[in-house]
Amino acid sequence: MYIKVNNLSFKYKNANNPTILDFSFSINKGEIISIFGQSGSGKSTILRLIAGLETPKEGSIEINNMIMVDNNTFILPEKRGVGMVFQDYALFPHMSVEENIRFGLKKMSKSEKSNRVDEVLNLVGLQEYKRRYPHELSGGQQQRVALARAIAPKPSLLLLDEPFSNLDADLQAKIREDLKEIITKADITSIFVTHDKEDSIAIADRVVILDEGRIIKIGSSKDAFN
Repeated sequence: MYIKVNNLSFKYKNANNPTILDFSFSINKGEIISIFGQSGSGKSTILRLIAGLETPKEGSIEINNMIMVDNNTFILPEKRGVGMVFQDYALFPHMSVEENIRFGLKKMSKSEKSNRVDEVLNLVGLQEYKRRYPHELSGGQQQRVALARAIAPKPSLLLLDEPFSNLDADLQAKIREDLKEIITKADITSIFVTHDKEDSIAIADRVVILDEGRIIKIGSSKDAFN
């Protein structure tokens, strides 16, 4: 298995009850996994734990045969090789599309950075927008830039937090198709969280249904929502 999460438990400092309880699952390389649950189910916390933005009380996370966290280990977020697309996209407003994507490319020469920026812009279909700024883009275009920025450093894992929540309803169906195509072409193992069944059905290879921090069901979208 490419990713292994074992017996993960977590509680926020001022919370009365744990947010995550005995969360265990594994992912094959190249799979797209949806974590589905209603608000407060703990789904975004799972992403934060995998990314290293929170530390579990118990359990372990392994990516590509490397321990990211367990009782004796904690790898810093910037060293995990994980890309993340936040719910609000978190684009830098004072930077152009090109500059936003370049920002995460630390260990490349100038020409390598330029080539990689062009490569990911071509992947997300925004080649003509590299000089524009975030406020000059639609919500769907901003999402693509955020995706391009996350993919650009070639992460071992891509995490997406409610990727469609800021989009108009009439855009969502089109963007779902585009997102699946982009992730598949990039060949990046991905986990996204959502509270919308249609997101999971349209994109995910498998769905993890979460309720109050516990896994209720894991399976294909057809099986999970049956």
